[in-house]
Amino acid sequence: MRMLRIVTTVLFAMASLWTGAVVAQPYPSKLIRFIIPWPPGGGADVLARILSPNLSENLGQQIVIDNRGGAAGNIGAELAAKSPPDGYTIVFAYSGTHAVNPSIYSKMPFKESDFAPIIWLAEVPQVLIVHPSLPVKSVKDMIALAKAKPGELTYGSSGNGAINHLAGALFATMANIRMVHVPYKGGAAAAIALMSGEITVILGEPASVVPHIKSGKLRAIAVTSGRRALAMPELPTVAEAGLPGYEVTSWNGILAPAGIPADIVARLNTEFNKIIATPAMKQKMIDNGYEPMGGPAEKFGAKIHSEILKWAPVVKAAGVKVD
Repeated sequence: MRMLRIVTTVLFAMASLWTGAVVAQPYPSKLIRFIIPWPPGGGADVLARILSPNLSENLGQQIVIDNRGGAAGNIGAELAAKSPPDGYTIVFAYSGTHAVNPSIYSKMPFKESDFAPIIWLAEVPQVLIVHPSLPVKSVKDMIALAKAKPGELTYGSSGNGAINHLAGALFATMANIRMVHVPYKGGAAAAIALMSGEITVILGEPASVVPHIKSGKLRAIAVTSGRRALAMPELPTVAEAGLPGYEVTSWNGILAPAGIPADIVARLNTEFNKIIATPAMKQKMIDNGYEPMGGPAEKFGAKIHSEILKWAPVVKAAGVKVD
């Protein structure tokens, strides 16, 4: 009987050790879903696909891109917010979705506290672009044409309330001109509409328009940032080209569902920082219009919070609202 108790105790101990080993598998032990709240081909999708192979290699697991466009990024972000906080779902964060949408949508499907910041990836100057048939080669030309033909210029964006929507509205207000806004489901769709002549102007993310600018299908006039863009130093800023005081820059980063373990946040932050710090990746990002940032997760959390406060009065002044 005593021998039976000893054997039982040993077997129980072995089972406990085996169970503990299964539970304590090192992260990550399965594929990771990377939600992109925009359709394929836009700036977010481009950057995600640039980074994913390196992340997959560093983590030793497959990264699956899951494009979930719609509602200016809200659909994909909501899906991420409601996913298990286990480190196996991350989401691409864009300034329009996470800093502007809370002031625009009367019913937001998520809130700031639903996410845990992972890393601030990049700042992104927008590019003021026109169809080559438009007799415009500078900011001053565009303002003059818009004043001569009020309401005839149409500018596309990646959705109501997106940064490029507000960038266009701010441009029109500061230049005292009238342009008609046409929303699309993403930056790539807006660029295609511009190339087809469906609209006349966009303020787009470089990643979705640089190839078309280089091919001559689109004409870039200026960048919206406070300083010249690293990817296109030949282009003046909107401010220096004829509209003093104008500045709009968007940003991108990575979030995860709130409640994700701190050690997993630290691991993901470390790997992303390693990736964007390599000279090859830095150059690839710059070539696509992304200016690398990086840093601790807390830095990105503070950035998001400050941007929500920054854009709220701008949205109110512009009168932009989506029910």
